[in-house]
Amino acid sequence: MKKVLKYSLLILVISLCSCEKWLDIKPSDRLSEEMVFSDREGYLKALNGVYVELTSTSLYGQNLSAGILDVMAQYYNAASSSTYAYYYYQKYTYTNASVKGTFDNIWQKSYQLIANCNTIIEKCGDSNELLSEQYFGIIKGEALALRAMLHMDLLRIFGPIYSQGSTTPAIPYMKTQDHEIQPLLSSEMICENIIKDLTEAMNLLSSADPVITAGVKNNANSSGDNSLNYRQYRLNFYAVKALLARTYLWKGDKENAFRVSEEIINSVQIPGSQIFPFVTSASATSSTIPDRVFSTEVLFSLYSSNRVQMHNALFLPTLEVNRRLSFAGTLTDGRVNELYDDKNDYRYKIWSNYNNNGTNVLYHRKFEDMSDTQGASNAWRYMVPLIRLSEVFLIAAESSSELATSVLYLNKVRNSKSCFSVTPASYDILMNYVTQEYRKEMLGEGQLFFYYKRRALQNVPNGALAAGNVNVALTSYVVPLPDSEISQRIN
Repeated sequence: MKKVLKYSLLILVISLCSCEKWLDIKPSDRLSEEMVFSDREGYLKALNGVYVELTSTSLYGQNLSAGILDVMAQYYNAASSSTYAYYYYQKYTYTNASVKGTFDNIWQKSYQLIANCNTIIEKCGDSNELLSEQYFGIIKGEALALRAMLHMDLLRIFGPIYSQGSTTPAIPYMKTQDHEIQPLLSSEMICENIIKDLTEAMNLLSSADPVITAGVKNNANSSGDNSLNYRQYRLNFYAVKALLARTYLWKGDKENAFRVSEEIINSVQIPGSQIFPFVTSASATSSTIPDRVFSTEVLFSLYSSNRVQMHNALFLPTLEVNRRLSFAGTLTDGRVNELYDDKNDYRYKIWSNYNNNGTNVLYHRKFEDMSDTQGASNAWRYMVPLIRLSEVFLIAAESSSELATSVLYLNKVRNSKSCFSVTPASYDILMNYVTQEYRKEMLGEGQLFFYYKRRALQNVPNGALAAGNVNVALTSYVVPLPDSEISQRIN
């Protein structure tokens, strides 16, 4: 990490309107940095810069969403031979040069953005005369939450399985923008820091975030100032709270995971005034502009105008077979048929057959582009979901101490996608269903690998075959620290 920080603390200043221009400010250029943080607009641009950089291919614009993490979750038929583009990821060959480079980029880019968050947090201070109380709460609250989220995902990638090594040194937790190398903290200590940051962020956002009183506000302001609109594309109060529930469950604290997840559900699913309603049948099954990401259910997403490039690089049916991500088998015989136990399931409809010069191709369409000409209501065209309502329900289902309550929350997810209810008679059977729902809900969103890792599952569906499971060694869930980091720790 010293290697990352000793050059430039990348303060990305990006126009809130176009997101096309950005400016690098070096830490030695104090005058320029002070100019950036000379008014509210500067703070907002710096924060917006972090969000925009999160959409890079090395992070959530591909690798940490629809790309390599889902390959490592064994979703796809990617392991037929070493000529396959994702072969070494599915085989967990972390010594491969390309794989090492990918994770090194993830590490360095994440800590660069953490440094940016730290600069914003430090500039905000405990109070700030340049910012109103609401904007102070929004800007500092979101920067704290972003710092926590990035550390959490670094921990989930590079740290040990929590239940197997919570006291083992894992990763640094960076709270300043200085250049000094920081100690590796245990998973337990990292989670404590994450919970502290998220709790402070929630306290700041609780009185500042318009999502609580006005909803997601996914519409342009007539005044042209959209800094408090489009709350689904920001770490809003409820998304931060969902991160807290996710963190509690990661560390095995089911009591707090259930408490927080149920608080979210009771706040955002009030009948008649849902802030995050489940997708409607009309929207999910539209013949012209189907909402395949179920956008109304997304608590937090990134706005990426390059989402079509991600789709084209990973799922386009005309891609060479050794570069395309798809399930093994056909639409009616294989992984698709195995996964969706109810063919009325809206999620089943993201799959279709495509005739590629006489060859039938199983085609994954969740992120397929739909142009503006297909309908002005296509608000989800550039949405990359990172936290969704169904995960909150599944956290509640997994962490409840009452089986009947767990079944209720499980079926809420299933019914919302037009699936029949189930009646698992034991917790073990319930968890089999929860696993299936994670596989269906989080496809293309990078969460299944973390779910398997958290539960230390060693027997998971084998994406390389149309049926059957594959054994995953527990060591495969832990990506080694990058060489660029290790080299800074050698005396």
